[in-house]
Amino acid sequence: MPPQNDTSLQLRVTYVKSAIGYTQRQKDTVQALGLRRLGDSVQHKDTPDIRGMIKKCSTWSQWKKWPISVASD
Repeated sequence: MPPQNDTSLQLRVTYVKSAIGYTQRQKDTVQALGLRRLGDSVQHKDTPDIRGMIKKCSTWSQWKKWPISVASD
């Protein structure tokens, strides 16, 4: 059963490990998420596309659900 998509939540993704030594395709996924440097955090809407990208780079990133009211500050 797929996870419930709650429109009041976003995903906060943090870049925690270097992608050196991995394929260019994997590095491009990290860049497409908007992560540029270690320690960067970005927020995205909780969509299947974003979840798939996070899954592909789960080695280098951490994520958690984030309420939109906090995300807009």
